[in-house]
Amino acid sequence: MPESIEHLRDEPFAPEVLRSDLAYQGAVWNVRDDLVRYGEGEIRRQYVEHTGAVAILALDDEDRVLLIQQYRHPIRHRDWELPAGLLDIAGEEPLEAAKRELAEEADLVADRWEPLVSSWTTPGGNDEVIHLFLATGISSAPAAHEREDEEADIRVEWVPLGEAVDAVLDGRMRNGILTIGVLATAQRLRDRS
Repeated sequence: MPESIEHLRDEPFAPEVLRSDLAYQGAVWNVRDDLVRYGEGEIRRQYVEHTGAVAILALDDEDRVLLIQQYRHPIRHRDWELPAGLLDIAGEEPLEAAKRELAEEADLVADRWEPLVSSWTTPGGNDEVIHLFLATGISSAPAAHEREDEEADIRVEWVPLGEAVDAVLDGRMRNGILTIGVLATAQRLRDRS
């Protein structure tokens, strides 16, 4: 990698937090209200305090990606997504959570797992980091998982990776995590060939 690019990385920065209040305590995540010393002044920022999450790009032997579609109330859409879930079990590592989520959301297991990329989903509004994994060697899970609420009518589709890339670039699929996972996988496979 050329030296000129190696300096491009996120940098930790921790200004003094003068006050941090719990503005709202939710069932899944909370809202914090922080007062921070920044430069010569102070700034106030409210953000969602998030547990973090995992997502899985499951790729079969025909280079098809597993997509799920489910209702998402904030956007009033049934959007296409990757199987994903919260890091909400104490002490559970992201890889183990990814394995659990693939089984729970798609009734699948994978023989091979590799980290794909990690991303802050909306760093101006929450502290969520999502860890994406590439899963291959896909097969059916030993048992089907019972689903409820929005997950009860999940639609599952295996889509050629190239078609998923086209749908993302054409703006037909706009889920951020799906976009990152599909484009990162396409690049990873291109790099391997």
